Amino acid sequence: MGLKEEFEQYAEKAKTLPETTTNENKLILYGLFKQSTVGPVNTSRPGMFNMRERYKWDAWKAVEGKSKEEAMSDYITKVKQLLEEAAASA
Repeated sequence: MGLKEEFEQYAEKAKTLPETTTNENKLILYGLFKQSTVGPVNTSRPGMFNMRERYKWDAWKAVEGKSKEEAMSDYITKVKQLLEEAAASA
């Protein structure tokens, strides 16, 4: 299985993460996902009255230097870690 296929598989698995997944971890996943699928940030930062979108934009901007392949690999690793933590606490 190639990296892209594995990434797509873990993107689906990420949807099954428990509600207890922290916002910090969700933002890390969001940033890595966007970097993997879109590449570097291509929009301006949302205004201060739209905090949710601003946090998401900041998470994406934080991984801006990574290649798409690096971001995919990091995303897969993070989803695996979160799934293992969820299984251990169940």
